[in-house]
Amino acid sequence: MDQNQPANKPLAGEDAVVPFAVEALDARGRAVALGPVLNSILQRHDYPAPVNKLLAQAITLTALLGSTLKFEGRLTLQTQTDGPVSMLVVDFNAPDGLRATAKFDTQAVEAMAAQDDFRPEFLLGRGHMAFTIDQGRHMSRYQGIVVLDGISLEEAAHDYFMRSEQIPTRVRLAVGEMLTREEDGTNTHQWRAGGIMAQFLPHSTERMRQPDIHPGDAPEGTDPHEIEEDDAWVEARALVDTVQDVELTDPGLPVEQLLFRLFHERGVKAYEPHVMQDRCTCSEYKIRSMLKGLSEQDRAEMLDEGKISVNCDFCGETYSLDAEDVFRA
Repeated sequence: MDQNQPANKPLAGEDAVVPFAVEALDARGRAVALGPVLNSILQRHDYPAPVNKLLAQAITLTALLGSTLKFEGRLTLQTQTDGPVSMLVVDFNAPDGLRATAKFDTQAVEAMAAQDDFRPEFLLGRGHMAFTIDQGRHMSRYQGIVVLDGISLEEAAHDYFMRSEQIPTRVRLAVGEMLTREEDGTNTHQWRAGGIMAQFLPHSTERMRQPDIHPGDAPEGTDPHEIEEDDAWVEARALVDTVQDVELTDPGLPVEQLLFRLFHERGVKAYEPHVMQDRCTCSEYKIRSMLKGLSEQDRAEMLDEGKISVNCDFCGETYSLDAEDVFRA
C-alpha cells in the first residue's frame, strides 16, 4: 500500500473489489476476494463441484469488470457453447449486485471431470463468450464477443481486451474449496475465489501499441507482426504472473497485503473498495411486464390454465400469479 496512506486504515476484507495503481509502471487495476457472497450464490444452486468452480471464475471476472462501471447500469457475462456447460450467465448490477446461473448436462459434466487432465475450461467446449454493457433504456448497449475453443476464462478476457479495447491487460483468477471441521465434528464446505486485473495505461497511447492480430488467411511465409513491448508493462505483467492460486484464495491474506507483496518495490496505491452483494433484480412487477409482452396465443393458453408460475433461474424465487389478473386490460 502507499506509504502516505493512514496505517490504521481498515482493510477491505472479503467480498470487495479494491482498485489500485502502480504509477511507476503506468499500471492500474483491480483485485478482488470473494467469500460469503460467492457461497451464497453457489449454495443456492447446489451445482456439481466442477460447475461451481467454473461459475465462480466467471463471477470473479464479472466482479472485476463490472466494478469499473461509472453509471447505474449492468454488465453481463454470458457464454453459449456446445460443451457440457452450455451456458453461464453472470450479471453485475451497479453499484454492487451480483447474481449468476448455469445450464449444464450433469452426466457429461461428471464424465469429463473424471478425466485425468481435466480443467474447468474443458466444460465450455466451442462457442462464444459475450460481455454486454447495458446503460439503461435511453442509451445504446455495447457488446464484445470472444470465441471460445478450449481456452480458459482468463485467456478469453485477454482476447477481449486485445480485440475490443486495445488495452494491454493481464488477468489472474483462482477458485478454492475449503473444508472446516466444526466443534461437533461436522465438516463445513466453503468456496473462495480471488482475482487480479492489471492494465497498462500510460499517458502516451503510442506506448500501448500491440501486435496486429493474425488474420488467419495471410499468405504462407508471412512474418507475424511484432512490436517490442514497453519495459514498464513487461515488468507489471511479469509481477502479476507471479501470483499463485493459493494467494488469491487465502482468507488470511487481505487484498491490500497481496498488492503490497507484488508491487512494494515500485509503490502501490490501494483505493476505496467496492463491496459486493448477492442481489437479484427479479420482481413481480418485472415478471408481469414480461408476461404482458407475450403473443396473443401464449396469453390465451395461460388464461385457459388459470395460474402462472414463473421461477427465477438466478435466485430461485417462484412467482405464482393469476393469469386473468395479469392480462386484464
